[in-house]
Amino acid sequence: MAVQPDVQKKSFLNTALDLADDTFTRITAGISAGEFRKMLRGEPPGRPNPRLKPHAEAFLLHIKPTYYHESVTRFTHTFRLGLLSTYLFIVETITGIYLMIWYAPSPERAYDDMIRLLSNVPFGQFMRDLHRLGAEAMVAIVTLHMVRTYLTGSYKPPRQFTWFTGVVLLVVTLFLSFSGYLLPWDQLAFWAVTIGTSMAEAVPPQIVGETVNLLARGAPDIGANGLLRFYLLHVFFLPLVLILFFFVHYYKVVHFGISLPAHEEEVGQDTANKVPADRRVYFLPDVLIDETSFLIGTTAVLVVATVFFFQAPLESIANPQSTPLHTVAPWYFYWLQGLLKIADKMIAGVILPGVLLVLLAAIPYLDPNPSRRAKDRRVAIISGIVAGVVMIIWSWMGTPYYAVQASPAVEVVQELMPEEGAGLVREMGYAHLPLGAYDTREHYEIEDSHFAELFHALQHGVSSRDEEFSDFNNAYAILTISQEQPHLKRIGWQVFWVSAEGVEEVFERDFWIHEHSLYWEQYGLKDFTFLQESAGH
Repeated sequence: MAVQPDVQKKSFLNTALDLADDTFTRITAGISAGEFRKMLRGEPPGRPNPRLKPHAEAFLLHIKPTYYHESVTRFTHTFRLGLLSTYLFIVETITGIYLMIWYAPSPERAYDDMIRLLSNVPFGQFMRDLHRLGAEAMVAIVTLHMVRTYLTGSYKPPRQFTWFTGVVLLVVTLFLSFSGYLLPWDQLAFWAVTIGTSMAEAVPPQIVGETVNLLARGAPDIGANGLLRFYLLHVFFLPLVLILFFFVHYYKVVHFGISLPAHEEEVGQDTANKVPADRRVYFLPDVLIDETSFLIGTTAVLVVATVFFFQAPLESIANPQSTPLHTVAPWYFYWLQGLLKIADKMIAGVILPGVLLVLLAAIPYLDPNPSRRAKDRRVAIISGIVAGVVMIIWSWMGTPYYAVQASPAVEVVQELMPEEGAGLVREMGYAHLPLGAYDTREHYEIEDSHFAELFHALQHGVSSRDEEFSDFNNAYAILTISQEQPHLKRIGWQVFWVSAEGVEEVFERDFWIHEHSLYWEQYGLKDFTFLQESAGH
C-alpha cells in the first residue's frame, strides 16, 4: 500500500496532530488550537490578529463587531439590556416551540391541552412557567432598555432611526406578550382580552371601530375564530415583524456603534466608531467570555425562579356568561386600564395611547439639544421622570384598589379566596383546612399556623370594613369546612351584617377543593340573601 508523502516526511503522530489542528481551525473559522490556548490564557493576539478571521468567515460572528470601545463594555454603561432582550426572545422561541407541540388553538381543546401539559407532559409545567416568566421579563427588559437609552441621550443624531426601530420593537413585544395571554383559554385570559379588544370599537368613525373589533375577534365575541387569530399572531406574524425590525435595529447599532458615556465626547460629537487602538476590547475572547458568563448566570436565575418561586396562573375554563370580579389586564397594560376608569373609551383607549406613541417615536426630533450630558438635559430628564411617575400612578389606578370596590361582604371573601387568582386559601392548599365551623366573633386555639393566618385575616377583613363602611354594621363571618366526599372538602363562607336601615343581611359563597386537583371549581354562588328582620331580632 502506498504511503502518503507527508507521512513519509513526518511521523504518523505529527501528521495526526496537524490534521486535528486543521480540523479545529476549520470549525472555529480561523482560530488554530495554539491561538485558542493563548485566548484561554489571556495572552494578547499576534500581528496580524488571527482572532479577526472568524468575523469574516463564520456565519454567526460576521454580524458582531470585531472590537468595542472599552467604555461601552462596562456593565454599568448598558447593563447589557439589549443583549438580554435578544436572549429572552430566543428563550421564548425555544420554549414556545415545545409548547406548540402539545397545544391546539380551539376552544374545545385549548384548556384541556393546558391541563394535559401541566399533568402528563415531561417538563410541561416547567416549560410553560419558563415561557410565561420569560415573556414577563422580556417586556420589562425591553422597557428598561428604552429608559436607559433615553436617560443617556443615546437617541440623538445619528441614532434617530435606531430609536424609532426600538419603539417598534417595544410595541411588538407588548402585543406579542398580549397575544399569548388568550391562549390558555381560562377566565383570566378570556376577559382580559375581551376588555382589551373592546377598545377597538372606540376607533372613529363607528363603522371603522366595529370593523377593527370584528377583525380582531373574528366574531362579535371572542370564540374559535378569535383564538385562532391570536394564536397566529403570537406564533407567526408578530415574531416575523419582531425579527425583521430586530435585524434593522441591530444593523444600525453596529453601524453607528454603541454610544459612549457622554462625558467622554465633545458636545454634539459622536466618536463611537473611532476607537483608538489602545482602548479596543476585542470580541474574541474578552467580550464573548463576558457575554457568555452573563447569559449563563441569567439562565440560572430564570431556572431557579421558575422552579422555586414562579408559577404561571391557570384559572377555570373560559366562561363568556360569567365575568370574574376584578378582572385586570396584563400588568404592562394597567396604565391603560386606569385611564379607561376616568375617561371616555375613545379618548383613553385610542386617542391618548396614539398620541403617546407618536410622541415616544418623535423624541429625537422634539429634543434638539445636541448635548447628551445630564447637566445640560435637565428638562428632558425631568420630563422623563414625570412621565414615569404618571405611568406608575395610572398603573395603580388600573388595579382593583382604585374605583372598582364591590360591597364589603364580597370583598371580604374576594380578598382571601378570589374567583380568579391565587389568594390565601388556595396558597394554603387542601391539607391546611381543618374541618369545622369558625366564627370570627370567637377565639380559637388553632394549631395549624397556615390556617391561623387565614382566620386572623378573615377577622381583620370583617372588622376593618365594619369600621370603614356605614352600611356594614355589627359584621361577622362564619367559615365552614366540611368533608363532602373522600378527598373532597367544601368551603362555605357566610358574612353577616346589619345595613344602615337596620336590616340583617347575609352573603354566602361555597367552594369545593379536591386533594389532588390541579385547579378549583366553584359550584354555585348565592349572592345577597336578604333576611327581612330588623337588627336584634
